[in-house]
This record gives sequence, structure tokens and C-alpha cells, in this order.
Amino acid sequence: MGILLVLFVLFKFGLETIINFSLFLSGNNDTQNSSSKNKVGYIPPPVLDPLPLATNSARIIISGTSEKEKTVILYVNKLRRDTTESDSNGYFLFEENLSKGENLIQTTVKKDDKESEYSNFYVVLFQNTPPKLEIISPADGTSLKKEDKSVQIQGQTDAGITITVNGFFAVIGENNNFSYILSLHDGDNEIKIVAKDSAGNSSEKVIKVNYSP
Repeated sequence: MGILLVLFVLFKFGLETIINFSLFLSGNNDTQNSSSKNKVGYIPPPVLDPLPLATNSARIIISGTSEKEKTVILYVNKLRRDTTESDSNGYFLFEENLSKGENLIQTTVKKDDKESEYSNFYVVLFQNTPPKLEIISPADGTSLKKEDKSVQIQGQTDAGITITVNGFFAVIGENNNFSYILSLHDGDNEIKIVAKDSAGNSSEKVIKVNYSP
């Protein structure tokens, strides 16, 4: 039935007419999509410079560009936080305090009594608590004999944390348990375990084991 309908339309109106009508509809949709940008009084939203995904500093600098010499409004988590003026080149800057957790950062620009749409946005995680770092084995001061040329470092941390053992990345498995097999040299071996999160917070523990061949 569908094929017969297509053949009827082609025979009745001709292929060229159908193509021209399709192009007209396409062009009309493009015009509607761009009409808001072309209409009188349209205010281009600001453009934010890149921001970090996470930080351990409560203070952050937010910058970007907008129409020159206009009022730029800062929103954090959809709440109006601050205003500033863009300079003669359109550059603007805020220095703000972040809230604990995720901060959704956006701006608008005000021209006369009208406000633009939101700018591009960034979500910045503010976290300043050191990550959990628990060493399960070996215990500090452990002595190892000839057959134990290496030792397995085992412990537990938080989700989303990287662990290094003497600068080498450990494997993190289920329940945030980590492990790393470290080769030993004769005598005392100092082992430094570091846990670090995406915001730059870190925890560190140092233990010593003794190897006697």
C-alpha cells in the first residue's frame, strides 16, 4: 500500500516538485531555529573559560567573554551569586567561594533591561577532605626471610581514589580494596603508600619491612 502511494504521488506531482517542496520545508525549519539569533534585541550569552572538574580550594576564579562593557551575572547552582562588568574587550572575571560538593557554574549578560540565555556551564566539585587510607598488610616493622623476595601491600580506600606504592599504581578492586606486589632488597625497605583524589587531596603512610636473605 505504501509503495502504491509513493508511485501515485510521483506520477501526480513529479519528482522535481517533491524535491523542491522538501527543500522548502528544510529551509523553513532552519529559519525557525535561527530566528531567535537573528531577531532584533537578541543578546548572545557569555562564553566561560574552562574550569577544573574538581578542586580542594574553596576559592575559584571564573572568567570568560561577553558583549563588551555589559553587566555579567554569575549563577551558582541556579542561584544568582554575583555581578561584574565586562571590559572594553568583553573580558570578565569573578573570584568566588565554592560550596562543598558540586557547583554548577553559569553566567548571563544583561543589556538594557533584558537578560541573555545561560552561557555554557561547568560543574566543579569542591572537596577538601583527605581520602581514606588503611594499610591491612604488612604491618610496620615486619621481618621477611629468604623465600619472601617480594611483599604484597594490601589496604582499603574510598571510591574514585588512586593509590601509589613507592610511585607505582596499585590495583583497586571490589569494595575499594587495593593491592600491589613490591620487590624487596636486602635490609630495611621503606614503603610509601599515597592515596589521592581528583581534587588533589591526598593521604600518605610510610611503613618499613626488613628482608633477610
